[in-house]
Amino acid sequence: MDSMQQVFKSFGLALVGTMHPKMLWLSLQPFLIVSVLWGCLIWFTWTPALEVLSIFLTTSIFTSWIQDGLIWAGFENARAWIAPLFFVMLLIPLISISLLVFIAFTTVPTIVKMLTRQHAYRDIAKKKGGDLFGSFIYTIWSAFICLALVMLTLPVWWIPPLVAVLPPLIWGWLTMRLMSYDVLAQHASPQERDTLLHQHRWPLLAMGIISGMLGAVPTFFWATSALALVLFPIVSFVALWIYSLIFVFAALWFAHYLLEALKELRSVELDRSLNIEARVIDMELPNHG
Repeated sequence: MDSMQQVFKSFGLALVGTMHPKMLWLSLQPFLIVSVLWGCLIWFTWTPALEVLSIFLTTSIFTSWIQDGLIWAGFENARAWIAPLFFVMLLIPLISISLLVFIAFTTVPTIVKMLTRQHAYRDIAKKKGGDLFGSFIYTIWSAFICLALVMLTLPVWWIPPLVAVLPPLIWGWLTMRLMSYDVLAQHASPQERDTLLHQHRWPLLAMGIISGMLGAVPTFFWATSALALVLFPIVSFVALWIYSLIFVFAALWFAHYLLEALKELRSVELDRSLNIEARVIDMELPNHG
């Protein structure tokens, strides 16, 4: 099947699958766990973090101009809300990355296990090209690179053209890496995984970017709405569940696409092996004759 046809077919299957009660529950589990962990952390660090951030914003030569510029533009109360705004801006990528890492590490294997029980993927043999430790190292390293990219580009996120480009690209790259590895960890050999990621790198990157764009919708509202800042705890929980649901959808999308691609790869390799054997037999028959 053509790659683009498979992208759209997998998208439809993932969209339908996301509405299944089991998938909705799988989106609630990481949401609840990450919400509790971050909720406790924010509760205990909110006041001291704001004090430190406020001092940094007013004394650092890199950021003091922001507050001065806002006051010059007529925002007299900038000192009161600029530190909470920047704290929320820092929290958004940290919470998002932690949620994606948690889903990739715990939820994706469950989704793959559920899909391989279906008739379409039941016959895919497990070659176990990845293990729990390898997945953990790969996930942490990918998340570290992503976090570094976020921190380097965060100051320009709020420039109008870039806010629609940078977050989807970063989330898309991370989504592609984590989902691809964990979907194929149990069923593909290392050689098969490398082959699939090379052959399908552009469709997979496009899928990751689309997933990143879907995830950027709650990010944009969360980070730019004054109401979101005032009602941060409530809005953050709602946005976090939307994140979780989108990441579960992405896991289903990547799983359907890559498992089907793995089937086709093995089918092509089997046909090639049979053709080679047939040629060898044809070459040996005259000799026996």
